[in-house]
Amino acid sequence: MTTRVPSAAARRFRAEAANRILLTDGAFGTMIQSYKLSEEDYRGQYTDLTHDQKGNNDLLVLTQPGIIREITEAYLSAGSDMVSTNTFNANRVSEADYGAEHLVREMNIAAAGIARAAADKFEAQDGRPRFVAGAIGPTNKTLSLSPDVNDPGYRAIGFDELKDVYREQAEALLDGGADFILIETVFDTLNAKAAIVAVLEIQEARQHEIPIMLSMTITDMSGRNLSGHSVEAFTYMVRHARPLTIGLNCAFGADLMRPYLKEMAHVADSLIMAYPNAGLPNDLGAYDEQPHTTGGLVGDWARDGLVNVVGGCCGTTPPHIAAMAAAVKDVAPRVLHDHAAVTRLTGLDPFVMAA
Repeated sequence: MTTRVPSAAARRFRAEAANRILLTDGAFGTMIQSYKLSEEDYRGQYTDLTHDQKGNNDLLVLTQPGIIREITEAYLSAGSDMVSTNTFNANRVSEADYGAEHLVREMNIAAAGIARAAADKFEAQDGRPRFVAGAIGPTNKTLSLSPDVNDPGYRAIGFDELKDVYREQAEALLDGGADFILIETVFDTLNAKAAIVAVLEIQEARQHEIPIMLSMTITDMSGRNLSGHSVEAFTYMVRHARPLTIGLNCAFGADLMRPYLKEMAHVADSLIMAYPNAGLPNDLGAYDEQPHTTGGLVGDWARDGLVNVVGGCCGTTPPHIAAMAAAVKDVAPRVLHDHAAVTRLTGLDPFVMAA
């Protein structure tokens, strides 16, 4: 087996997480919407782009870096120990919708640089470690399901192609200064497997440990993601990657997420990170749950020993993160348990062979 240099950032992260519940950040999209940017604001200097760029939030790291820096620092001021990069759709597949595929590497390097500079600035001020997670979204394609109801065998993209898409993004995030790769909002477990393989390939090429964070999203009250995997099945299916954290994000608010988080906390042998939405959206697609409500629900998670890292997804803002920080302060983090060494297999549901 090839020897790899261990990750100093992962070691520091685990040391901090052993003593207290850590905070990640909240939503970027929610905050960006508050600036009420025009198409010209999004487009910036890229006047040659042929598509409408309004809504291309990832492009803002190049055209409006000051706004992304301001949002990132707002979360750090609210108490975040880790900030993520504004790169949820900064990949060739998603950026094809905007005709901006050629800017993907530049986007990811710039986004990681913004987050890195902000994290380092706040760490220098108070000495508390800060971390940067390079965020990788699921793209708008799925490996497990056909987009054509008349052709169940059709796939809009193949495993190797998607793996290469993820590798391009992950390499740029690491080159820009990210500590970890966060594979988030996993609606298709096979997509996540492609992303894991991409990161492991980079790790092998660079001979340096690249910590992976994984976050599943549940699509309905059945407790499964879009590809049909239960929380326990997902956990077993990706545990070979030895993620630094595993958890849940998006889809639900903290109240509805709780039973699925409890299930994952029981079976996972990694740190648990969960970042819910600010409740469910209203009829206009906005999120009304107030910071004190979200903070209180997350505080309940903490007191019940379910989490190691908490934060927010859609609809959350720096005040939501500040409320969570207050709610989990002085609450002990979830304790990692040793699980019996038994064979755990999984399809859509898990199968555990008794010793």
